[in-house]
Amino acid sequence: MSARTIVIAGAGIGGLTAALALAQKGFRVALFDKAEKLEATGAGIQLSPNATRVLIGLGLREALEPAVVAPEAVIIRTARGRAIARLPLGTGAGMRYGAPYWIIHRGDLQAAVVAAVLAHHDIALTLGAAVDGCATHANGVTVQAQRGRRVTETHGGALIGADGLWSTVRRLAGATDPPRFARRAAWRALVPAESVATELRTPAVRLWLGPGAHLVHYPVKAGAMINVVAIARDRQPSEGWSTAATREDVLARFSRWSWAKEARDLLALPTQWLKWPLYDRPPRALAGHGAVTLMGDAAHPMLPFLAQGAAMAIEDAAVLASALAAAPDDLAAAMRRYEHARGPRTARVQRGARRNDIIYHLAWPASAARNLAMGRMGSDGLLAQYDWIYAWQPD
Repeated sequence: MSARTIVIAGAGIGGLTAALALAQKGFRVALFDKAEKLEATGAGIQLSPNATRVLIGLGLREALEPAVVAPEAVIIRTARGRAIARLPLGTGAGMRYGAPYWIIHRGDLQAAVVAAVLAHHDIALTLGAAVDGCATHANGVTVQAQRGRRVTETHGGALIGADGLWSTVRRLAGATDPPRFARRAAWRALVPAESVATELRTPAVRLWLGPGAHLVHYPVKAGAMINVVAIARDRQPSEGWSTAATREDVLARFSRWSWAKEARDLLALPTQWLKWPLYDRPPRALAGHGAVTLMGDAAHPMLPFLAQGAAMAIEDAAVLASALAAAPDDLAAAMRRYEHARGPRTARVQRGARRNDIIYHLAWPASAARNLAMGRMGSDGLLAQYDWIYAWQPD
């Protein structure tokens, strides 16, 4: 392969989007993932306008629209059910930011992007291949991938690590700092929309804030299913990225003394839960080296309290593709410019997510002051707090 070939480790949302963005800029892409099959796992994702404008720019609107829900608002309540504030979205936000706010199941997003990747003649997707070595040289990189007992080598101009929180490419680039367990976990489940109260089926993101825990739920699958995410304290990370959990595990953390019956009734509906331990890293400069760089969770894992993890990976993809296209004869320098451009923004989002970890989980009386402040801000004032995130556009 030539120097116009970019190797990507990891075919998650970030890696897939980067492959499309690079191919759109005229690069060939060799995309590897250790999974034998890209499973449509996970739960819902909030795609704010900063992410949807990138996806739409890659030609994915037609594929995504049948599966998305466009929420009218984020409705914020206390754990006991009292209204705090309403963040307006819908048509008004679409006009304000020039792109829609969508909620979608991760599997539906992945399916649309995978289909576009497989249809592109300049992208080669190889599954069951774990990138585990890289040598840099004057003409680019030589990347090793383990496929069963066989090791393959791919030559290209650069390597992008989109291989997630426990990134091998991050280690190959010389970074050894472990991710930080946040002493919280997310329990995720899906329930049929017809099983919940009518008002919970409307196109909105509902956010309940309680002492030490919070609950988020919204429709996905074009409104056919309700995505439920319960986040609470957890002393030790569970083994593996996600593990099975029980209804009792969840309800024990959302007691009837602190949480409204409506919230607990919703939590009692799912018969299957999956539990994800939550991690992030301290905000710092992206850890690239030579013609190797990182993106998404490999570069800047963040807590989910701004709903920006996937969006930041999608932004990374757009900025990285543009940087490499602007300097195809010096990809290492282009990667440093990408890292310099992305570092301050992703660090700010990481800090904002950590701040929300505190704000969301306040106990009384601090929670009363929070609720009063959010209510006084008003809908427009509350939305304006997110302009710096949602109004972002790639250069």
